[in-house]
Amino acid sequence: MEETINFKNLFQVLRKRLLLIILITIIAGTISAVISFFVLTPVYESKTQILVNQAKDDQQLYNTQTVQTNVQLINTYNDIITSPAILDKVIKELKLDGSAQTLSGQIQVTNAQDSQVAQIVVQDTSAKRATDIANTTASVFKNEVPKIMNVDNVKVLSKATLKESASPVKPQPLINIIIAMVVGLLGGVGLSFLLEYLDNTVKTEQDIENLLALPVMGVVTTIKDVPKATNIQRPDLAARVPQRGETFGS
Repeated sequence: MEETINFKNLFQVLRKRLLLIILITIIAGTISAVISFFVLTPVYESKTQILVNQAKDDQQLYNTQTVQTNVQLINTYNDIITSPAILDKVIKELKLDGSAQTLSGQIQVTNAQDSQVAQIVVQDTSAKRATDIANTTASVFKNEVPKIMNVDNVKVLSKATLKESASPVKPQPLINIIIAMVVGLLGGVGLSFLLEYLDNTVKTEQDIENLLALPVMGVVTTIKDVPKATNIQRPDLAARVPQRGETFGS
C-alpha cells in the first residue's frame, strides 16, 4: 500500500511540474541544434585499404602459420603507418601545415580480427584533403615499408575516392539533438523532484494531513464578495405618483 502511495505521489509531482520538464527538454534540444548546425565544424572521413604480406618465393605456399604471422605483424604495420617516418613524407608531399603528431591524430589504422587487410581511416574538415591524405599515406607506406621491414608485397586494395556530395561524419545533428533532449528530460525530472523536496510550504488539505498526521475536521473556504442589496419597489406603488392632498387607498 505504501509503495502505491509513493508511486502516486511521484506521478503527481511529474504532473505538477510537467510544463517545467517540457520547457527544459525543448531548450536542451534547441541549444544542441544551434551548436550542431552553426558552431561545430563539419568533419569528413575517407578510407583506403591495403594488404601486406611477408616476402615469399615461388616455393613458399600459404599456410596457417604464415597467415597467422602476417596477422600478428599487422599491429606493427599500423604503428609504422602513423609514425613520423611515413607521415613526415605525407606532409611534405601534400604541403600540409602541422606536425606528424598532429596528422597522426587524424589517422586511424584498423583491421578486422584475423585479417591481413589494414584500413586507413582519415578525418579532416575538408573532404578533398581527407581523401588526399588517405591515398598519399597508403602510397608512401607502400614505398617505404620495404626499406623498414622485409616486406615486398604491399597492395592497395581500394583507394579513397571523393564523392560529389560528401556528407560529414560528425557532428550528427539528429543524434546530438536526441541525446540533448533525453538529457534535458532527465534533468527536468530531477529538478522537479528537487524543487518538490525543497518546497516545505503548506498548500492543500493533504499537505496538512501529511504534516500533522491528523485528519482534517473542517475547511474554511474562500467567501466570495456578496453583491450589495438593491432597493426594490412594489410595482403598484411605482406605477402611480400620489397628488398633493391625495392619499393611497382613496
